[in-house]
Amino acid sequence: MRITFFKYQGTGNDFVIIDNRNLYFPKENSELVATLCDRKFGVGADGLILLENDPDLDFNMVYYNSDGNTSTMCGNGGRCLVAFAQFLGVIDKECVFNAIDGKHTATIDNGIVSLQMKDVSEVTTKPNSFYLDTGSPHHVQLVENLKDFNVPIEGAKLRYGIYGESGSNINFVEQKADDSFAVRTYERGVENETLSCGTGVTAVAIAMYEAGKTNHTKIDIETEGGYLAVHFESVNGYKNVFLVGPARQVFKGELEC
Repeated sequence: MRITFFKYQGTGNDFVIIDNRNLYFPKENSELVATLCDRKFGVGADGLILLENDPDLDFNMVYYNSDGNTSTMCGNGGRCLVAFAQFLGVIDKECVFNAIDGKHTATIDNGIVSLQMKDVSEVTTKPNSFYLDTGSPHHVQLVENLKDFNVPIEGAKLRYGIYGESGSNINFVEQKADDSFAVRTYERGVENETLSCGTGVTAVAIAMYEAGKTNHTKIDIETEGGYLAVHFESVNGYKNVFLVGPARQVFKGELEC
């Protein structure tokens, strides 16, 4: 089988994306997905995304972690898929699509994608951290000297030690200014640090507002792969949550599988 794929990245969070509107991709073959995402034996990516037809919306998003398993929502992946849909001519500058956590609206203008994330009704306060679901589960913890922090080691300790096999993504945060934070994220399913995590960035912005570290509802976030912005409304929870940043095509290729 010959597979045509595209490589996209959003602030360094990279994805293999496949146009699966004709449903030719073997979706249950987790080994194939893992191989395509492998950085030595495949294309290399943090995850794989299929763009499929949806009976009611512009398209459907199917997301896999790099371990080959389907997963919860991926914010940067969603932004990259919007850019891919525009590239294919499926959409112009606005869209509504379906993902595992429900319906999302998005706009794209000159490569900058604004993606509406799910509402957040609850933020759980822990002794030194916060836990919330922004489409994927996230642990958010303030640390000092983030640049030198051992994210892979400390993230794995929390991911398995507190949250068990099902796990949570782990975000370590340092405040930069009243309305800006830096974050490094350990992602479950990748089982390592990634350069950026969209649902994680969203979780950080909301958690820092909840913690009283900022009173801004538009927050800039610095990741290892670049800058993103999150804005939201705080009314009986967090609503109209948007993740904003660049999404770019890196290359197109074909593989014999």
